[in-house]
Amino acid sequence: MSQGLPNRKDVSSSETWDLKDLFQNDDAFYETLEEIMASTIDFNKRFAGQLTNYQIAEKALHEYETLLIQLDRLGNYSELRLSVDTSDETAQQLNAKLNTSYGKIASQLSFLESEILDLDDDELQHLLAETQYPHYIQQLIQRKPYQLDPKVEQTLASLSPTINQPYDLYGTTKMLDIAFESFEHENVDYPMDYATFENEYEDHADADFRKKSFKSFSDAIKRYQHTTAATYNMQVQQEKIEADLRGYDSVIDYLLQEQEVTRDMFDRQIDVIMSDLAPVMQKYAKLLQRVHGLDKMRFEDLKISIDPTYEPDISIEESKKYIYGALNVLGDDYTSMLESAYQNRWIDFAQNKGKDTGAFCASPYFTHSYVFISWTGKMAETFVLAHELGHAGHFTLAQTHQNFLESEASMYFVEAPSTMNEMLMANYLFNHSDDPRFKRWVIGSILSRTYYHNMVTHLLEAAYQREVYKKVDNGESLTAPVLNDIMLNVYQTFFGDAVEMTDGAELTWMRQPHYYMGLYSYTYSAGLTIGTVVSQKIKNEGQPAVDAWLNTLKSGGSLSPVELANQAGVDITTEAPLKDTIRYISELVDEAIALTDKIEGQSK
Repeated sequence: MSQGLPNRKDVSSSETWDLKDLFQNDDAFYETLEEIMASTIDFNKRFAGQLTNYQIAEKALHEYETLLIQLDRLGNYSELRLSVDTSDETAQQLNAKLNTSYGKIASQLSFLESEILDLDDDELQHLLAETQYPHYIQQLIQRKPYQLDPKVEQTLASLSPTINQPYDLYGTTKMLDIAFESFEHENVDYPMDYATFENEYEDHADADFRKKSFKSFSDAIKRYQHTTAATYNMQVQQEKIEADLRGYDSVIDYLLQEQEVTRDMFDRQIDVIMSDLAPVMQKYAKLLQRVHGLDKMRFEDLKISIDPTYEPDISIEESKKYIYGALNVLGDDYTSMLESAYQNRWIDFAQNKGKDTGAFCASPYFTHSYVFISWTGKMAETFVLAHELGHAGHFTLAQTHQNFLESEASMYFVEAPSTMNEMLMANYLFNHSDDPRFKRWVIGSILSRTYYHNMVTHLLEAAYQREVYKKVDNGESLTAPVLNDIMLNVYQTFFGDAVEMTDGAELTWMRQPHYYMGLYSYTYSAGLTIGTVVSQKIKNEGQPAVDAWLNTLKSGGSLSPVELANQAGVDITTEAPLKDTIRYISELVDEAIALTDKIEGQSK
């Protein structure tokens, strides 16, 4: 009988992160929040209406940066507290308090960008030449045609808690309201919740078990599809209103502006993968079907391991050997960061009730990164951990070498350091065994975890999003049936006849928070394209490629994504890196097929 997950209070503190580097306790959080509220009011009184030349503007920017660092600290603490136990009422109250305060704080600060953009051209060029924040100022100038009247900007800033509410509402529905029922398999009742389904059941070796668990999961979330659709519609309609207010041609153009990415780059990432990667992943799906002896390959089978009976178990302690071994190519400072992450409890490994799903890395400028993961004890978790520590390594280097306003790279680039680490992990594992089953398991992990998850799952979300925004730009509203149709059509287009779409596949849009974060989903494939090319450079060129990569990470957000990729030796203004990456994935699939032939030949 499966017992389900423990409560948060019952998990070992050694498996949890320590947030004391951010705040000693909640009281310290509330005190700082009050101080920031007062400081922003004072900042507004001293500088609003006063930014008449570049010297005053630069002075204001320094103070503005200090306030934003504290606001970033508050926001991260609030989110981290809530993410590990969404049922914790104290954490809910703390998060709600910050949300209600945030609009007041933002409205006090909104004048700064408006007034900088109101400087005459000579003063603005002086500021650009003299400032410590040149890329930040350059981005502001690029947004100038879309800037609204300062009072309108202030109003929008004060409304930010309401504008951001769909994200919180989605999370509340997902983690607190959806009631899951247990399901029976071979006379055993299995509990169901989001985390257990995604961490344990989705890749279960037994096809009948997968079928039952997927049906149980889908039946539960389906009951909330209309509420979730209404929440999502609220999000995209707000984005449409702001895009129209600012004079953008489309919601997509509005959302890409901040990323410094052209519409061509966005469309190319989706279109090339939908056309060129689809047949490769269909071939991989057929390999899974063959290895597992399935009569049909169904949607719920897509997450299975190529060899689930082989996958080694691994403890948190044992993971250090693989993390250090794979990533030490990035140098002593990087390895020291990895050691700090383990030793100083930057990582939340625990599995417990109420903990959010997935994995992420939060990187408050005030302290250091925090990694969120639910450790299942499967070897493939080393890829997930390497991925999140890739974000930690990136932000550690960027925040050490850049000021706050220029420390965060464009969303287009931000997944490159994380997915590159997965490739380093794959290369490390591949070089440590000649056993065909182990080699096939490594390739299967790269294909299922790294490429399927990041380059297919998230890319199909992006293809779905693009269709959603086309409808929104045409003045349409979104309902659950509409969203279901879009999602199902995207999956059917990609997988063709290779995979049967089980009832419930159309609800996949309900499962990700990415849709509430702008055009985030497609950036996984963009980052993985850069990461794949760079990992091959490191493999073939050695230290010069490592040095170029570390310098790129240190640049943070001081360069555009095109410039960052160029610094690492990758030209993302063409389709060549994407085509090279798809060719590499195709070679992996072919090698997995060849290894399968060899393994099956040995067993006969």
